[in-house]
Amino acid sequence: MNHQAQRMENVQSPIIPVVGELILAHPGTISLGQGVVHYGPPPEAMASIEPMLAKPENHKYRAVDGIRSLRTALASKLEVENGILLGPDRAVVVTAGGNMAFVNALLSITDPGDEIIILVPYYFNHEMAITMANCKPILVPTDENYQPDVGLIEQAITQRTRAVVTVSPNNPTGAIYSERLLCQINEMCQNHGIYHISDEAYEYFTYDGVKHFSPGAIDGSGNHTISLYSFSKAYGFASWRIGYMVIPKHLLLSVKKVQDTVLICPPVISQAAAAGALRAGVAYCQPWLEEMGEVRKLVLEELEAISSFCTVPKTDGAFYFLLCLQTEMDAMQVVQRLVREHRVAAIPGDTFGMSNGCYLRVAYGSLEKETVAEGIGRLVKGLRVLIDG
Repeated sequence: MNHQAQRMENVQSPIIPVVGELILAHPGTISLGQGVVHYGPPPEAMASIEPMLAKPENHKYRAVDGIRSLRTALASKLEVENGILLGPDRAVVVTAGGNMAFVNALLSITDPGDEIIILVPYYFNHEMAITMANCKPILVPTDENYQPDVGLIEQAITQRTRAVVTVSPNNPTGAIYSERLLCQINEMCQNHGIYHISDEAYEYFTYDGVKHFSPGAIDGSGNHTISLYSFSKAYGFASWRIGYMVIPKHLLLSVKKVQDTVLICPPVISQAAAAGALRAGVAYCQPWLEEMGEVRKLVLEELEAISSFCTVPKTDGAFYFLLCLQTEMDAMQVVQRLVREHRVAAIPGDTFGMSNGCYLRVAYGSLEKETVAEGIGRLVKGLRVLIDG
């Protein structure tokens, strides 16, 4: 009775709860770990819930792919903000967060043994999901600024390749891929008859005039592009678990099968809140994004003080930096000592596939400006003690 599935043995343990337990064991620790924002949903999201509760049908199962009114609102958002027209050949599906959207896509396009190309450093839940599905993650490195090399991606394509995954703006690096680069990747996928899965959860988090680009807006991309989005970040919706995906229409039945089996339907109360958030729109997010930009500059200024042993590649998005440290210690050892001795937490880079060296992901979105300043101060001081003596 002790048998466990081998595929689960091969899945890495989720790092956020591990570091979370370490933080709990050391009260007063400031976490620069988990990738969430410090603000909550807009008032319009809260106001939309009570009217929904008054309708008896909303306490029953609803459409597996999401409430029609929300899907209609999302179609408008996609057209205006992302340049994506659904038309007759594409569909939008509401999901329980962006991770579920990825799993829906993965199970709809792969069979056991198939390959999915992911760029290193990767978002760890993508790599975990691929392994859970009895598929093979094919790891393709990025350059010193965490930018993809299209030639290296193409060299990794085999007969078993089913998709290339891009995450822009990127978790864990903050890198943004240019329109030109994403068009090249998308065209390559089309030429090879594989899908381009574009994770755009951080679409609003861009800085210094850099713009986000959605590959789903490319003419002729609708048949092979899967676009993933989330309310968790921009609208402070992390625990409400609402995301959505734009898929080729020919995948809709498969996606519905997955979602009906796992979820039946996305949480109706959360869908109502999401519709309210869309009414508030990006105007609600803008002041928070401007504040995030100020925090980002503060973090960069503080990290400059340890540039002799800490490299911070310039990136223009999300709310992360992936630091490269010149030390013989492994990343988890550094994380543990930072928490125990300096009361500040980060995430080890090997969980993102960065095993050749010591890397730390620093997240600056979950705390207010003053707390971030204190946390980065502790991080810089701690790294000086641990590495620079």
